[in-house]
Amino acid sequence: MTHLPDIQSHITKIPHHKNYLKQHSELNVRLQQSKTANQPTWSYIIRKHLTQNAPKDALVIYNQIRRKGHYILGLVPLIFKACTSLSSISDGKALHAEAVKSGADTEVMIGTSLVNMYAKCGDILASRNVFDEMPDRNVVTWNAMIGGYLKHGNTDSAFGLFAQMLERTEVTWIEMIDGLARSGDTVKARILFDKVPVELKNVVTWTVMIDGYASSGEMEAARELFEVMPQRNCYVWSSMISGYFNRGDVKEAQAMFNRIPVRNLVNWNSLISGLAQNGFFEEALEVFWKMQGERFEPDEVTFASILSACAHLGWLDTGKEIHSMIDKKMIKLNQFVLNALVDMYAKCGDLANARSIFEEMVHRNVVCWNSLISGFATHGHCKEALEFFSRMEITNEMPDKITFLSVLSACAHGGFVDEGLEIFSKMQNYGLAPGIQHYGCLVDLLGRAGRLKDAYNLIKTMPMKPNDAVWGALLGACRIHADTDMVEQIMEELSASNSTLDSGDDSHYVLLSNIYAGSDRWERAESMRLVMAKKGLQKIPGRSSVMLNNVVQHITTVTGQD
Repeated sequence: MTHLPDIQSHITKIPHHKNYLKQHSELNVRLQQSKTANQPTWSYIIRKHLTQNAPKDALVIYNQIRRKGHYILGLVPLIFKACTSLSSISDGKALHAEAVKSGADTEVMIGTSLVNMYAKCGDILASRNVFDEMPDRNVVTWNAMIGGYLKHGNTDSAFGLFAQMLERTEVTWIEMIDGLARSGDTVKARILFDKVPVELKNVVTWTVMIDGYASSGEMEAARELFEVMPQRNCYVWSSMISGYFNRGDVKEAQAMFNRIPVRNLVNWNSLISGLAQNGFFEEALEVFWKMQGERFEPDEVTFASILSACAHLGWLDTGKEIHSMIDKKMIKLNQFVLNALVDMYAKCGDLANARSIFEEMVHRNVVCWNSLISGFATHGHCKEALEFFSRMEITNEMPDKITFLSVLSACAHGGFVDEGLEIFSKMQNYGLAPGIQHYGCLVDLLGRAGRLKDAYNLIKTMPMKPNDAVWGALLGACRIHADTDMVEQIMEELSASNSTLDSGDDSHYVLLSNIYAGSDRWERAESMRLVMAKKGLQKIPGRSSVMLNNVVQHITTVTGQD
């Protein structure tokens, strides 16, 4: 009987699973004592691992069963699910080859699992080949193929199969409506929704249509359908809440949350994450504590959102308290939670903890790299930021625009002019077009180094119109180097192009006033103050906040205008 060398080689590369059976003595005893395969027992164990989101464990167990010489047909669809969860098409192909050798590939259940696995792992052509070669298909097979096409945005092929189907189930209609809506075609999705037979239109059908509208930002259409919905589940409430948050309508999102008759964790998470995403960080924390007061236990989604709020507020003590809660509650440290922890510690200035968590991560993505590099740059560890950027390149992790923005900022604050210019030029190597923020960093870099003319010429040759931030970076450099001549040149440029420094706050006028005052040009300094008064601009008051007994207290300092 053939084994699965591809899967075995895959598993031996997973350090955590190398001694998996030794670590699970009860399971090891079962394997050692088993003379004949017990399908119900193994099905239960493998299903349990799949429901616990541990597909690698399921593969390890299946491999051990195969080494005993057993081939259990009922387990194969479950292992295809494990391959799908891991996006491991190589293991899936090995299982497919074994199914062909054993003749099991003609079974409808095996064929359907193959169609689903190939489609979800990205090989839609292989999925369709399996579908076409199946001697028998059921409605689940058709649904799997349609779902595969929709996942890849091929709505025409999905419609073609849908039209050929002799029998359709609730799932068929839901797949089609959801797929069309997510592709942005809510018009066709609604046409199908209105055609769903009454006996097949359930709460999920309504939910996917409303969610499609909400995801596309069509909240009026979503609300209209929501209000006539005969029955609502927790997910449709969350879809509405998230939809309003996504378009910045915080008040309506909160009002929708308050209407929920019976709330669950999904609803609370939608509220917390929405508040955090819209900058209402303190309110998100208040809801977090209130949620627990109503005896709802936070999960990975909750903690990722609330750690983000702590990060943006710079509340290290609260962040540490939440980190401690994660440990005590034994929350699974998935990619999102780990990224959020690195980001929180980095933004709050605890770079030692941020780096410690980063170094212990088995899998790192661009998000955690960006968090750490940005943390180093923001808190003055510019050399470390550059070192980690180099390390990121060595590991073949693709930097994005945020990465370059952080590294360029580090170069500007650290005075690494040559390195900054070289890094800026690297953006093209990664297929990234510099945005206005990247040019702003480069202007700041040159300006701080005293190369004001180079910075000015860069602004003049930018492929986009400079904004207040870009001019402000150059004006800031003029103040550092007391170059009033360059200030006059900038003002002439702005006047000639009919541009202004009206960014909605007083910062640029205060900067100009200080530049003139610093060079004893009091008349010009006073003129800037008069411009501020004429425009009705006031100094922005300082604002601090602290949390006492899980309640946010604010301290505001207001100063009068000179």
